[in-house]
Amino acid sequence: MTRVFDDDLGTGFGTRAIHAGQRPEPLAGAIMTPIYLTSTYVQEGLGQNKGYEYARGKNPTREALERNVAALEGGRHGFAFASGVACVDSIMKLFKSGDHVVCGENVYGGTFRLFDRLLQNLGLSFTYVDTGDSQRIADAVTKKTVAILVETPTNPLMRITDLAEAAQIAHRAGALLVVDNTFASPFFQRPLEFGADIVFHSTTKYLNGHSDMIGGIAVVKDDDLATKLQFIHNAAGAVQGPFDSWLALRGT
Repeated sequence: MTRVFDDDLGTGFGTRAIHAGQRPEPLAGAIMTPIYLTSTYVQEGLGQNKGYEYARGKNPTREALERNVAALEGGRHGFAFASGVACVDSIMKLFKSGDHVVCGENVYGGTFRLFDRLLQNLGLSFTYVDTGDSQRIADAVTKKTVAILVETPTNPLMRITDLAEAAQIAHRAGALLVVDNTFASPFFQRPLEFGADIVFHSTTKYLNGHSDMIGGIAVVKDDDLATKLQFIHNAAGAVQGPFDSWLALRGT
């Protein structure tokens, strides 16, 4: 793995927001990451490169955003996607036909549409509950449950979930806790600190803050989980473009 960002942790939030993930550009020493509008990279030899082969897999501008948000969330690995829904769809590719997901009943409409109109046709099943009541989450868990997905606060009704209790319920069942942190942002809430396994955002909203791009990002701590997400990120290809990555980085 090449996305471990421990060197960005341990400083104040404001410092991380401005500096985390930023590495001076080696040619001219630019303090802000340039927009690397390239699809391919020069190879030093057969199978030899500077860490970049093809921009679907890795792009320096996208990596700067991924490092930045991972640091803000207290995570180790970040993955930037073309939209928030593309991010959720890629997270769901961690699972397989027959698996069951407990989902908040008031999640973003695009998330519900993805689950209800597309993914359940591919064999995933979903149970929707009021995740503000932890007992309802627990009651919905089955032997096939692989994840609990919550959004807190919700869009648009601002309902709240106890993340620590949700994490305990998920982990007792051997499932992942996946949290949409879009509305709170890492300034107000960092779900990984409460036991979440994956935290994600629509960067379109508060992280970007200027209504001029579409994007999503997922952050994790666990290296094995990151390896799986990195494979999906590259193989499925719903990656964030460099210009939108730069706009979101400007926003943070």
